Amino acid sequence: MATTGRVYEFDVAVDRNGTATSGLGGPAIVKDEEWWAEHFVLAGLVRCTLASLGYSARRAQVDVTAQGRAHGTVEKREEDGRYAFVDVEASFEVELAPALDAEALATMLEKTERGCFVGNSLTARPRYRWQVNGEDVR
Repeated sequence: MATTGRVYEFDVAVDRNGTATSGLGGPAIVKDEEWWAEHFVLAGLVRCTLASLGYSARRAQVDVTAQGRAHGTVEKREEDGRYAFVDVEASFEVELAPALDAEALATMLEKTERGCFVGNSLTARPRYRWQVNGEDVR
């Protein structure tokens, strides 16, 4: 018997002035010439990955503080001639307490990457770089 997973729905409205509002409420995002839609995709990737990391850390019973950044390249794809992200990299600096052994850390980071639906939604699969407790990992 097949089971279905949770279904998450999101909505946003953008008015004629370019101001975006979330169906959840909160402050509006006013159109700003320095923030393009592509920046929001990258910000979404970082925030989603950090949320997934928080979930994975709770399951592993460790405290986490983290920050991240992402870089993406948009150009015409060879296969269809459409502009799209063709390369995406996200890097994170993470502090875990207590520290995990190498195997447990690798498992947690793998689950974190798999758990970010934004990264899973991109055709250009993100490359993740991790620095955990001052050490480069993977």
